[in-house]
Amino acid sequence: MPETTVSLIVNGTAHTVMVPPMKRLLDVLREDLALTGTKEGCGEGECGACSVMLDGQLVNSCLVPVKQADGSQVLTIESSGLHAIQQAFAETGAAQCGICTPGMVLAASALLCHHPHPTLEQIREGLAGNICRCTGYQKIFDAVELVSHRNP
Repeated sequence: MPETTVSLIVNGTAHTVMVPPMKRLLDVLREDLALTGTKEGCGEGECGACSVMLDGQLVNSCLVPVKQADGSQVLTIESSGLHAIQQAFAETGAAQCGICTPGMVLAASALLCHHPHPTLEQIREGLAGNICRCTGYQKIFDAVELVSHRNP
């Protein structure tokens, strides 16, 4: 497959890569840009472990051909703008094995952007596309509530 030039702004830094146009955004982030915080869980868009923000929208990066993201802004777990959510995950014990954590943090961030003080139902709905097999979800919900209570 021929390669194409793709330009992305990832976590505020401009990148240009030569890759096959149908290579997954997930693989470009991990392999070409060495941003390994974004995890591959199922590879089929079912688990949310690979969630990133693409032009302000939460997406499963395993489903996005990188050419579709050309010229876009991507936010990954490595972004320094997620510190408050990450801190709340640590404080509540929401992160266990770590596979789902990057996607959960990005999903929580997207939720809190739209609903700074979400109800429990909104939290459940906002994180519904992300699967966790370790925590039983309550500690994750607690972390999101903790951040929302700290928001002015």
